Amino acid sequence: MVCRMFRLETEVDKARRDLLRTRLRETNTTASPVLRALRGTPDERDVPLHVWAVNDTDDTLAGGLVGYTWASWLHVTYLWVDERLRGRGMGARLLSEAERIASRRGCHAARLETWDFQAPRFYEKQGYEVVCVVPDYPPGITEYTLTKRLG
Repeated sequence: MVCRMFRLETEVDKARRDLLRTRLRETNTTASPVLRALRGTPDERDVPLHVWAVNDTDDTLAGGLVGYTWASWLHVTYLWVDERLRGRGMGARLLSEAERIASRRGCHAARLETWDFQAPRFYEKQGYEVVCVVPDYPPGITEYTLTKRLG
């Protein structure tokens, strides 16, 4: 039996991070026929998807959604509406537009994460279902993962 010595290092190293991501991707692609089938297709890469609500009079940001599409899914990363405009349907419009664009890109589902003090009920009203609950993440807060079938 060969015993090798290794040291553990903890510094942030972008080159090693990229190498690790590449090796993990290769391992996952080898192990999964689904991921293997994605190779070389448009669904293989993240495609940014941004929707902005901009005030016509002064170009200030009133709200926005930042996400991306990947593997026939819309991933909503951020959704924010100016506090003065909340409850007037802008969040629903931003989300609906992102879902429309994602559907045109061939997406069949959407996913997002939100905290208990943010908007889980809002997303449920938009047709999203809670699929995961992580209590105490961070301590004192519950995180929800929600998904929705599109189309």
